[in-house]
Amino acid sequence: QAHLVESGGGLVQAGGSLRLSCAASGRTISTAAMGWFRQAPGKEREFVTVISWRGGSTRYADSVKGRFTISRDNAKNTVYLQMNSLKPEDTAVYYCAADENPFGGVRTTDFDSWGQGTQVTVSS
Repeated sequence: QAHLVESGGGLVQAGGSLRLSCAASGRTISTAAMGWFRQAPGKEREFVTVISWRGGSTRYADSVKGRFTISRDNAKNTVYLQMNSLKPEDTAVYYCAADENPFGGVRTTDFDSWGQGTQVTVSS
């Protein structure tokens, strides 16, 4: 399993932007689909987005479609999440995850490796 470390979270005003990074070590993620999930206080962890192993296919939750963009750089073993037009309801801990299925799933149980998460707080 890959060791995943997220970074880039923080406090931002509504309408602002953040870029999260997920760096993998221990094994290459170039053959794995990579996803982002988030968990707000008192809520279950929810799917945000997933990207296939070569980046040719992406899927987004309806709540972030058009505002968030996932990308990956397999040479750097890193995945990114660009978040624009942030809303207070985007406030959550954001987790990066790896799915051995190269095209990825949308359920938490589809993913094999998880990072520790990074906090994103959007103020109104």
